[in-house]
Amino acid sequence: MSSALPAAPFFVYEAREVGYSWEALQTSRWRRMSRGQYASVLRRHDVKLTLDAVARRMPPTYAFSGRTAAWLLGLDMTPCDPIEVTIDRTVPVRARAGVKLRRAALSEPEVIAVGNLRVTSALRTIRDLGSGRDQIEAVVANEIGIRSGAVTLCELADFVAEHPGEKGIKRLRRALALVEPRSESPMETRLRLHLIKARLPHPSVQIDIHDSSGDFLGRADLYYPDRGLIIEFDGDNHRDRLVPDLRRQNSLINAGYHLLRFSAVDLRFPAAVVSEVRQARARLPKRG
Repeated sequence: MSSALPAAPFFVYEAREVGYSWEALQTSRWRRMSRGQYASVLRRHDVKLTLDAVARRMPPTYAFSGRTAAWLLGLDMTPCDPIEVTIDRTVPVRARAGVKLRRAALSEPEVIAVGNLRVTSALRTIRDLGSGRDQIEAVVANEIGIRSGAVTLCELADFVAEHPGEKGIKRLRRALALVEPRSESPMETRLRLHLIKARLPHPSVQIDIHDSSGDFLGRADLYYPDRGLIIEFDGDNHRDRLVPDLRRQNSLINAGYHLLRFSAVDLRFPAAVVSEVRQARARLPKRG
């Protein structure tokens, strides 16, 4: 067998099949991707390389799906925790390390090409994610898809109406009933849904707030108009806009509004968040 190494990056399935000895592949010029599969170190080791490697281990009718497909479609989701692949129920395939295999009916119209990879279409991807057992994350997925323009609420609602008996359709219907197209971030959605699940009233979403003279003071992430209670989620960029946020907060308080702020750390303990909001609503006088 030859020990010569190629100048350009490419994959090797089995060393004996392409003429490279096992010893030649154990050098610093090669990166082992899985059993019998190597990539040249000339190719950047990134998500695309990892997905290329997985795709080469799949039967021809595979499709990346779930969060992996969402990432490939340009949505803000984590693609490799785990990598998700859908295989038609009729195709025999063994489990693959690091890959979550989903066996489900998969028609060719539901598969598109992203580069050299097969990926479930936007509608199929959001349908799959939006019918998950975790209702909060299902709503988050639906809203991400709608907010990005990958799908519309009407498209999802039409699918539900046209496929009443399909697996997961009841969960998708319940999730769509909680979708709020005005929501601007997944964490804001999670905060809102924790309040709703605790049987608090549904807050208004992304509402413009004005003072008694009608001057605009800011936009509230969540708002209870019956108590003048504004609820804000402070994301990663809060530090970058701390000064204008504090000025806006002072203006809101001086105008008679009450403000609660939460972060991602707070949402690790949703019961405590719910308790604070409930106490604030109980303490504040009802507005006419």
